[in-house]
Amino acid sequence: MQCVRWCAWSLFSDPEGPGENVCLHLQGGALPNPWGVMVYSASTQQTNSGKCVIKFKFSSSVEGASCSTALNVSHRETSPPKKLLSAPQDERILEPMASTQQSPRGPALSLSQLVATSRYPTMSHTVGSPWQQQLPSLLSPSPMASAHQLSHVERPVAGSIAHLELSVQEREGNRNEEEDEMQELTFTPVHAPVITLGTHTAGSSRSTSRRSLAQLFSSGFPQILDTQNQVAEVLDASEPVNFNPQREEADPLQANTLILQFLAFTRVPQAGVISDWPRTVHFTFQLYRFPPVTTERLKLLDPERNSKLKSGSDYPCVLSVINKDGTFSSGCPGLQLQYRVDPQFLKPGERGWFLRYLALHSLQIDVWDSESLMLIGSAAVELKHMLRQGRAAVQVNHELEVITTEYLQDASFASRHDNKHSATPAINVYTTVKGILHLRLGNVGGSVKNSQSSLDLPPSLSHVVQPSDAPQGFAGGGVPALTVLQLNANNARRARRLPEIDSELARLLQSTMREVGGATLHQQAEAKEVRQRKIDRMAAVRQLEEQKATPPFQDSSNITRHRAERVQHSRDLRVIEAYRERCKAQEITNMLSQAITTKHTLYASLGTAEFFEFVLKNPFNVPQTVSIECDDPELCVMVKTEEWRYFKELTKTLTPLEEEMFHVKESTQTPQVYLRPKESVHVPFKYQTFICGHTFPLQDMKGLKTSRSPQMAQKHLSNTINAKSIKVLFRGEDRKPLAICQVDVEPMPHVVDQTFRFYQPELTFLKKAIRLPAAWDDTADGSATLHVRCSDHNVICHTTNLTPGEPQDVYLKVPGSPSPQIRKFFITIFTDPWLASPAQIWQVYVHYLQRMDLSCVCGTLSWHSLVLHGTQAIRRVKCYTSHPLELQVDPGEVFALPAHGVQDVCVGLRALRPGSRFFYLNVVDVDTRQLVASWLLCITCRQPVISKAFEISVPVDGGKGSNKKISFTNPYSSSRVFNLRTDRPDLLQFKEEQFQIGGGELYTIGLRFAPSQNPGMEEILIFINDKQDKNEDTYCVRVQYR
Repeated sequence: MQCVRWCAWSLFSDPEGPGENVCLHLQGGALPNPWGVMVYSASTQQTNSGKCVIKFKFSSSVEGASCSTALNVSHRETSPPKKLLSAPQDERILEPMASTQQSPRGPALSLSQLVATSRYPTMSHTVGSPWQQQLPSLLSPSPMASAHQLSHVERPVAGSIAHLELSVQEREGNRNEEEDEMQELTFTPVHAPVITLGTHTAGSSRSTSRRSLAQLFSSGFPQILDTQNQVAEVLDASEPVNFNPQREEADPLQANTLILQFLAFTRVPQAGVISDWPRTVHFTFQLYRFPPVTTERLKLLDPERNSKLKSGSDYPCVLSVINKDGTFSSGCPGLQLQYRVDPQFLKPGERGWFLRYLALHSLQIDVWDSESLMLIGSAAVELKHMLRQGRAAVQVNHELEVITTEYLQDASFASRHDNKHSATPAINVYTTVKGILHLRLGNVGGSVKNSQSSLDLPPSLSHVVQPSDAPQGFAGGGVPALTVLQLNANNARRARRLPEIDSELARLLQSTMREVGGATLHQQAEAKEVRQRKIDRMAAVRQLEEQKATPPFQDSSNITRHRAERVQHSRDLRVIEAYRERCKAQEITNMLSQAITTKHTLYASLGTAEFFEFVLKNPFNVPQTVSIECDDPELCVMVKTEEWRYFKELTKTLTPLEEEMFHVKESTQTPQVYLRPKESVHVPFKYQTFICGHTFPLQDMKGLKTSRSPQMAQKHLSNTINAKSIKVLFRGEDRKPLAICQVDVEPMPHVVDQTFRFYQPELTFLKKAIRLPAAWDDTADGSATLHVRCSDHNVICHTTNLTPGEPQDVYLKVPGSPSPQIRKFFITIFTDPWLASPAQIWQVYVHYLQRMDLSCVCGTLSWHSLVLHGTQAIRRVKCYTSHPLELQVDPGEVFALPAHGVQDVCVGLRALRPGSRFFYLNVVDVDTRQLVASWLLCITCRQPVISKAFEISVPVDGGKGSNKKISFTNPYSSSRVFNLRTDRPDLLQFKEEQFQIGGGELYTIGLRFAPSQNPGMEEILIFINDKQDKNEDTYCVRVQYR
């Protein structure tokens, strides 16, 4: 609960006693309040300094209780979110919104907002020490952030998130009716803000029994051993970690082998799915800046075959790798992944940032159903227990709740506005636990052979690029193969054939060779035919001639061939000579430009600004106005002195700084600098990119590794920016280059702090707002602002600067794509004014599905048809649904989808609960495990008319339940067959689910109510359907568990 506005009222402040009507002014904004908690103030223009008025009636004795009750009701969900009242001063006032559950909701199709709660800055390559860097005020750690768990949309008890669409408020003050220009209304477009909080539901305590744990760890999982083959020290996940950065950095074992062992998965009973769901799973995650990982398919082994556990108990199912042929692996159970982090993998100075990542970040793991390729849920695990703190090896076991988001009510989200009020009903959103993931983490220390790698940051001069004054060139002489490796590549080159250098010349020479080759073959064929004819004619006199071979030079065909070769060689020599004359000037210019070229390498990652200074010297005795030209917009000159000073202080670069150093040419926007004779200046540059590859392959399990050996993560750079080389030309007044700076950009993967997944109908815009944590404390100078950038230029991403203390939202507008494509992009969030290093990097997935709206009656089976289009090749596919007990598919088995064909898929819907819900239907290629098509089914279920109602009492903790009977009379004159259904099959079972009675006869329905562990009341519906599963009657049974 958060205090929105507050007021103080003393019952006995008035000497004459309290009046009947009381009018109080509510205080709001960034002001202290009696409770000392965060105060929320709407960003609106009001005439009374943001104050609101609340009116109520006060009376004594019994009336006081009723009036206070009525006052409390105004803070509940039943009251409208915004209500305009009339004050005595005839001013319009706005009643405060006391609960976020009253807020209008946003797009109801953006499901499963899954994020991780690491709210700490990522690695910056320009800060002196990762431990001395001040945490941004917005992302500072709070006592509530110690769990570092997965973040979802809402919490079920406190801080429940509502989906908001538009909040329109009228602007105060009188408007001039004669104005022609329309006045814009003050409003804040909020689209279902996703709050980055924890995910564990309040009071949730799921723990595996000791018997299940004993059986689980006796399955033979591989042990985590140190370099001395000793079992790693086992840590308790519930105990705090005493972290000492100095001890970690001084550890002699500089190599760290991070081990992730996926041991087992515990199913949690779910409504609408079978008891053994899921059967196979796989996981996706990204650790640090390693490539994203999609694991192999894992089978959930049922322990009932070898144990006496009850079928209804929540027992862990051991995971086993599935081979390519569908068989189970014969090795150790579970899946083990290893990542080696050593000085060869880390950049200079990165070790401290890696330890910081382990100490403060959490790893988000997405759990997928490998058969249907549907997301089961997500889990988050703290990585701080992987810090060894001087120990040889450590390990820790975790039981992680796999959580997802459920939506049960879909009201119309069309925004409306009138002169009196604007309100939209909220959507019912909550989190649910889908299962328990048993995970073991470990870290094994290792020694490094070559310990000369630098573990500290480079000196400050590394940000200064100084051109070399030494003469560069090659002294001459031979260049043997062994000497080439020892010479500088800039000074020595091995001669290559001209066709290998110039592709145009190679194509020209190759075409002439083909022509000559064809003519030679034709001449050889003619010579062979003439020779054979001569042999036949002279067969009679051949014995009289001398048996002597004809010399090669006397063969006419050989003479012709040699003559053609000489002609071709002459032609090639003329072509090559013309080529050399054409390229001579260019090659000489390139060789001369190398003498004034200075190379500098940047190791850049997404969103991180890389700063360096280039020392530019005027070699002439006359002053020069040098123009700085660069064709890459991501590399620019810092023309603002404030920005230059900020980066110099950030990188601790001790070089001179000048005010108003550059002049920007208006026509070309090219910066220019004035240089005196023989003068040298430092030119500041900044390289920063927000563009990253967005190609996301479909869920394809074909390329996964199936080796049982531990999979070592290789140093392959995926999910990174593009490598490139940029040239910066410093041209004098005569347009000739004075110096050239060649910047080689080496991409480095970035750390992903949080991951969001949204589901959206195809070819429609996704509008979403992600709300940042409320721990916003303004800095002393008031310069802390929020900036966001997106890696996809087609995605609109922005934020609004509000008063300190106000909740900050990041707004997204994502264009649509065809189904089943997935759009992937990154959002970088900055809290510093010059966007030096991102405070957080978010990874966003938008799954596009085909939408279909279905309407049905609760408990009644209705069939609908979908059209499935074939792809370019024939496929063997199968349909999967998210709720197989409520959604049937025909055909339900594997069938052939013809190429470019059309297949009708029939969907049988029998919803068991009224309201609006969302179901998913996936069509999966069973051979390649690819997603062929995907539907988002928006279900609107109406409750049938209840004809009879009953009420019974069932004891709690009795263990036996209760047996009851109700009578049913066939209203027809003929014999009929009836089916019995219920919306709570977990609480009610029928003696016979189908029966047949004659016309007008009476039948007794036997009911079996299951026992409950908690007291309370449940309403259970009994559906009596006909043979076609159409509803005939509906009974309601109210069960009191006492």
